Amino acid sequence: MVEKMNGLSLDFIIHPGETIKEVLEERQMNQEELAIRTGFSPKHVSEVVNGKKGISPSFAKSLEYVFGMPASFWINLQGIYDKEILEYKEQEEIDENEVSIVKSLKSLINYAENMGIMTKTKNIISQIIELRNICNVNNLTYINNLVTSQVAFRKSQTIETNVYVLYVWLRICELIAEKSNIVNEYSTEKLTANINNIKKCMFLEINKAIEELKRIFAECGITFQVVKNFKGAPVQGFIKKINNRIILSMTIRRSFADEFWFTLFHEIGHLLNGDIVSTQFIDYADSKSDMEDKADKFASNTLINEEDYNQFIEKSDLTEEEIIKFARVQEVQPFIVVGRIQKEKNDFKFCYRLKTRYKWE
Repeated sequence: MVEKMNGLSLDFIIHPGETIKEVLEERQMNQEELAIRTGFSPKHVSEVVNGKKGISPSFAKSLEYVFGMPASFWINLQGIYDKEILEYKEQEEIDENEVSIVKSLKSLINYAENMGIMTKTKNIISQIIELRNICNVNNLTYINNLVTSQVAFRKSQTIETNVYVLYVWLRICELIAEKSNIVNEYSTEKLTANINNIKKCMFLEINKAIEELKRIFAECGITFQVVKNFKGAPVQGFIKKINNRIILSMTIRRSFADEFWFTLFHEIGHLLNGDIVSTQFIDYADSKSDMEDKADKFASNTLINEEDYNQFIEKSDLTEEEIIKFARVQEVQPFIVVGRIQKEKNDFKFCYRLKTRYKWE
C-alpha cells in the first residue's frame, strides 16, 4: 500500500449526523424526542447522529417536517459525505503498481499539463486519479489487459513499446482533438481535391504551414494535429474515426522536413486507400506490410510524379542545380527530391546541403 502520500484524514470528513446533533442542541431537543417526532426508533436516530448509519431519503423527509429544513439539504449532505469517504478510500487503496506507472509517464504527464489536458500538480495521487478518468479505467494497471485484448493496439514489430505510454499518448491525442471545432463531415472527395493545396504548404514556414494544414484538413472533416512523440510509443501517425469525422495525429519523431512531408502524405494515403476499417489505426514507425508499401507509394508518387522522377534519375547528373530545377517543375521543395534519392540510394549524405531541418515549437 502507498503510505503517507495523500495527507488526508478521516477527521476532516464530517458525517451529517454531526449537523443533526448541532440542530438538536440549538433547539434544545434530545434524541428521544427526535425519534418520537420522526417515527423512527431511538436506536436508528442514535446510529445516525453518531455516524454509524447514513441519512436515508425517508429519514431526510422526516427531518424536513421536524426541523423545517428541506429533505434535499439532508440528502445532499449525506451525498457529500459518501463522496468524500469514497474518495478517501480510493486514495488509500492506491498501490505501488499505479505509482510506478505514473512515474514512468512523467514526461508524458508534463506534456499533458502544458497542453491543458491535465491539471498541473506534483501530487502523484491526484495524477493517478486524473489519469484514471482520462483513460476511463478504475485502475491504471487495467490498461495492460485492455491493450493486449484489442487488435487495434497491436505493438510495434521491432521497437520496444510501453503499453501505458502508448495508451495515454493516444488518449491525449483524442483530448487535444476534442478542443477543435470541426463542423464538416469527413469527405474523401474534398481531401483528394485539396492534395495540391496541402503540397503548397511545404513552402511556408513550418508553424504557419501547420496552421494552414489544420484549416485545409478541417474543410475535409479532419482534425489535424502534430503531437510530440515519446519513448515507448513508437508511433508516426494515429488516425481515429469519431462519428463522421477523422482525427489525424502525426508525431515529431525527427526534424528533417522531407520525412515530415513524406509521413504526412503516407497517412493521407492510408485514408484514401481505405485502410481505416475499424475505429482507429495506429501507424507504427517500423510497420511493414503491403498496406504500408501502398501508402509509401502513394506518398512518393503524389509528391513527385513517378514517370518524371524515373526519367530524371536516368538522364540527370544529379547536381544540386538540376535537383532544384526538377523540384520546381514538380512544385515541391528540393529537400523532397533529395530525401527520395537518399532513401533509394541508401546514401544519406547525398546533397545534404539541400536538406532542411525544422525547429518545432
